[in-house]
Amino acid sequence: MVQEVFDKLRTLQEILSAKYSLEKEIQEIPKALATKTEVVARLKKSYIEKNEQYEATKQRIKNLRERMLEAEQNREKLESQMDLIKTQREYEALDKEIRDAADKELQFRRDLQKEEKILEEMLHALEREESLIKEQEEELRQEQEKIRSEIEKRQEQLKILEGQEKEIIPGLDPEMLFKFERIIRSKSGLGIVALKRGVCSGCHMILPMQFVNEVRSGKSILFCPYCSRILFYEEEGEEPYLVETVGEPIFDIDDIEAEEEEQEEEEEELEEEFEEEEVEDEEEEEELEEEFEEEEVEEEEEIEETEEDV
Repeated sequence: MVQEVFDKLRTLQEILSAKYSLEKEIQEIPKALATKTEVVARLKKSYIEKNEQYEATKQRIKNLRERMLEAEQNREKLESQMDLIKTQREYEALDKEIRDAADKELQFRRDLQKEEKILEEMLHALEREESLIKEQEEELRQEQEKIRSEIEKRQEQLKILEGQEKEIIPGLDPEMLFKFERIIRSKSGLGIVALKRGVCSGCHMILPMQFVNEVRSGKSILFCPYCSRILFYEEEGEEPYLVETVGEPIFDIDDIEAEEEEQEEEEEELEEEFEEEEVEDEEEEEELEEEFEEEEVEEEEEIEETEEDV
């Protein structure tokens, strides 16, 4: 009876793994469009900003033309007053006004030509961006169609797997099935694994001898106390490696190796610290010797000076 359940669970594991993988793909596939959608959005935003600048430039050109026309009319008006001039002073004053009006008109004309050139360049840039936006939107549309087709294919495959799942689950304990499905979702598609030589092949933890014997007996469905996977016993041609752990902690083989590596690293660090301390001690001794020699030299010099004084 239990062996029949194991067989069902192994088959169900394959179905559920494929099912959950498809569900994940269905969720992930649309994310591939995120970059393309963002590019199109940025292009549109840039196009709107440049179009606003284009319209502002057009308005400046309009204003410049109006002011240039006013300056031209003012110059012509001043020139028409030349025939009415009677004195030299009046002539000089009017001539200055005419020159100023002509300079202003010329400056407006230059500014207008500059703005018209900018407007033309902006128009070409807008046309290029508009064309690029259309191309990107067409590519995005094609990608959306492709993704829609891919999702539909996966949804069809999903329906087939769900049908197979419904055929297998009758007769399985609902609570056990609920745990089994959750384990497969969270444990990389593995919900039922072999127990070999006293070690869970899912999490690689050594299990107590009594628990291993219970799994080996095959009288009930048992879950690994560490990774929660369902366990079934598997012979390997030699006696299983059992560890009596009543009242003792259970260690992971990987943890033991890690502890040994940490101990080696600590020993190396202690050796390096000891060597550094030896070097520092030697340097301190050398400094003390130098100070002692300097003091001796100073004392000898003081004695010699005293003798000379005497």
